[in-house]
Amino acid sequence: MDRMNIKSKRRRRLRVKRIILLFSFFLLLLCAYGGYVIFSAYEAANKSFSELDRGDKSKLREEAVQVQKDPFSILIMGVEDYSSGGAHGRTDSLMVATLNPKDQSVKLLSIPRDTLVEIGDTYEEDKINHAYASGGKEATIESVENLLGIPIDYYVTVGFDSFKDIIDEVGGVNVDVPFDFYEKSDEDNQKIYFTEGLMKLDGEEALAYARMRKQDPRGDYGRNDRQKQILEATLDKLLSPSTVTKLDDIAQHIGNNVQTNMKVSQALAIQTKYPDFDPSKIEKLSLEGYDEYINDIFYFVPDETKLEELKAQLNKHLKQN
Repeated sequence: MDRMNIKSKRRRRLRVKRIILLFSFFLLLLCAYGGYVIFSAYEAANKSFSELDRGDKSKLREEAVQVQKDPFSILIMGVEDYSSGGAHGRTDSLMVATLNPKDQSVKLLSIPRDTLVEIGDTYEEDKINHAYASGGKEATIESVENLLGIPIDYYVTVGFDSFKDIIDEVGGVNVDVPFDFYEKSDEDNQKIYFTEGLMKLDGEEALAYARMRKQDPRGDYGRNDRQKQILEATLDKLLSPSTVTKLDDIAQHIGNNVQTNMKVSQALAIQTKYPDFDPSKIEKLSLEGYDEYINDIFYFVPDETKLEELKAQLNKHLKQN
C-alpha cells in the first residue's frame, strides 16, 4: 500500500513537472515573439524617421515641444504618387491633429485638397495639394502653417499603398456609408459600389471610399467626413487586441511606406499620456469657405471670418493654460 502511494506521488510530481515545463516553454515562446514584435516595430519606426531641414522645431515655436507635457500638432499627409511613378506626388488628403496632454483632448481638422493658400515661402498662391509636388513635405508644412497660423510640430506622410495594406492587415474596417455611390478602383479602374448603411471595406475599397468627391452633394466637406471615418475605424482596429499577432507585418508596411519626424521615444511618451485613447472622442473641426473659379481653375477659398475663428480655437488648444 505504501509502495502504491509512493508511486502515485511520483506520478503526480512528474505530471506537475511536465505541466510546469510546458507552461515555461509556451511562456518562453510568448516572450520571444513579443521581443521580436517589439524589435520589428522599433526597426520599422527607425526606418520611418526622417528629420526636417528646419531642425526639431517650427519657426512659430520659441523652443521645441516635449510631447509628454506640452500640447503639440501633427500634420498627416496622404500622398498620391502612383500616377507619377513615385516622383512629384500630391497630397490627396491633409489632416491636422492637435493634442493636449493636460486634458487628453484631440482635435482633428481636414483641409480640402483644392484650398487656396500661400505655398511655402514662395508668396505664390495655389492649391494646397500642389505644395508637395513643388517642395515636398517641407513646403506642405509651411503652407499649412501659413493657412492656420499654428506651428506644425510633427508630420506623418502615408503612401496610399501602405494605407491599403494596413487596412487589409487588420482585416478591413467598418463604416456607415451615408448614401449610395460608386468610385473607380485604383488598381484596375473597375467600379466599386457602396450602398447606404454599415459596410465592411477592404484596403482597396476603403481607399476608393475616402477619395470619392464628385458624387458627394457636400463636395469636399463630405469627402473630409469620409476620410475621418476611415481614419477613426483604422485607429480603432490598430488599438484592438486582435492586431497583436499582426504587429510585425503592420510594422513592416509602416516602415516601408511611412515617413515621420517623430522619434520612437516620443511616440512611446504619447502612448503613456493617452493610455485609454478612444478615437470616437476626437473633436472634428471644419474649414469653412466657398468654391470659386479663378482663371478657369477651381479652388476652395476659406471664409476669412471663419478662418480667424478656427485659428483662435487651434491656438488655444495648443497652449498650456
